[in-house]
Amino acid sequence: MDAAERRIVKFTAGSHGLVHTYELSIPILLTVWVGEFSTTAAALGVVVTLGYGLFGVGALPGGVLVDRFGSKPLILACLAGMAGSFLLVSVAPTLPVLAAAIAIWGLTASVYHPAGLSLLSKSIDRRGTALGYHGIGGNLGIALGPLATALLLLAFDWRLVTAALAFPAVVVAAYGVTVDVDAALSPGEVDEAGSADDSSGGTKGEVSLSSIATDTRVLIAGGFLVVFAFVTFSGLYYRTFLTFLPDLLGDVLGGLVDVQLVDPSSPYADQFDVGRYLYVAVLTVGVFGQYLGGRIADRVPPERGLVAVMGVLSALALLFVPATGGVATFLAVSLALGVALFTVQPLSQATVAAYSPSEARGLSFGYTYVGIFGIGALGSTLAGTVLTRAGPRELFVVLAGIAALGALSATAVARFATRRD
Repeated sequence: MDAAERRIVKFTAGSHGLVHTYELSIPILLTVWVGEFSTTAAALGVVVTLGYGLFGVGALPGGVLVDRFGSKPLILACLAGMAGSFLLVSVAPTLPVLAAAIAIWGLTASVYHPAGLSLLSKSIDRRGTALGYHGIGGNLGIALGPLATALLLLAFDWRLVTAALAFPAVVVAAYGVTVDVDAALSPGEVDEAGSADDSSGGTKGEVSLSSIATDTRVLIAGGFLVVFAFVTFSGLYYRTFLTFLPDLLGDVLGGLVDVQLVDPSSPYADQFDVGRYLYVAVLTVGVFGQYLGGRIADRVPPERGLVAVMGVLSALALLFVPATGGVATFLAVSLALGVALFTVQPLSQATVAAYSPSEARGLSFGYTYVGIFGIGALGSTLAGTVLTRAGPRELFVVLAGIAALGALSATAVARFATRRD
C-alpha cells in the first residue's frame, strides 16, 4: 500500500475498534447501573436493546447516506456521536437520560460499517489485506475494550470511566480530519462518490425512496439476494456462538481447573473468572483470522474461500463438546473456533464488494449489516432457547447446521450471482 492507503486503513481500523469497544463496554457497565439507577435487569435490558437495535437497523439508512454524501464525513460524525453519547452517559441523572444516551450511541455507530467498508473497498488496491487489517482493529476493540472497561471500574467511579472512554474517539476523529481519502480514490471512483471529493461530502443527488428502490433493484438484478443469504447465516453463527460463550467456557473450565483470579468479595469478581479470560483469548486470536481471511481474499475468489471456512466452522462446532474432556483439547478447539470465526469477516466483506456496483456500495453494506447485526441478533434468542430446552451439545449441533447452510449459500453465490467488480 502507498502512504495514502495506509492512512485510510489506520483511520478506519481505529474507528472500527472503537465502535466495538463501546458496543461491548455496555454489558460491563450494566452491573453498576442496576444499583446506580435503582432499577431492574429487565428495564436495563430494554435500554440496551434500544441501543443495539438502532445499531443494527441503522446500517441500512447509513448505507444510503454513504452513497449520497461520501464515507469520511459519516465516519467523523459517527466518532463525534459516540464520544458525545458516552459523555452524556457519564452525567446521566436518570434512567430515561441513560436510555437516550445509549440510543444516540446506537444510531451514530450504525453508520460506521457501511461507511468504513465502502471507503476501503473503493480506495485500496489490495482490498482483502486492507479488510483484514480493518478487522484486526475491530477484534482488538471487541477483545480488549470490555477488559479495559472492567479494569478501570476496579479503580475509578463509573462516571469517570465512561467520560474517559469518550476521549479515544476524539483522538481518532482528529486524525481522520487529516486523512485525504481522494489521494487513494481513482478518478472514476471520485466521480461515483459525487463528482466531488469524498471528504467534502459532495452528493450524487437527493436521497429518496425512488433512488433507494432503484439502487436496490440494481443489487437484486445481480443476484445480491444470494449474498445477503450468506451474510445472514454468518451473522446467525456469530451471535449464536458468542452470546453465551463466556458462561459455557466458564462452566467447562470450572470442571477442569481450579483458578481464582480476583477476590470473590469484589463487586466485579464475576467479570474476572477464568472463562472470561479464555473468552478474551478466543476474541484476540481472531486477529490472526482477520489477517488470514484478508490474505486469502487477495489470492482466490473470496466466495470460494468462504465455502471452505464455513465447512471448517461446521466441523469445529461438532468437535467442541467432545473436546471438553481435557484442558489441552478444549483450548485447542476453542481457539481454533476463534480464528476460523473471524477469518470469515474479510472474506465476506470482499464478497459483498465484488458483487455490488460501486455506486451502490454503501447501500450493499447497509443491507449486509442489517443481515449480520439485525437478523443475526436472533442468534441470541436461538442460543438461549436451545440451552434452556436442551444443552450445549445440541447448541453446537445447531451451529454446525448453520455453518453448513452458510457453505451452501456461499457456493450459490459463486454459481448464480453476477460479479460487478
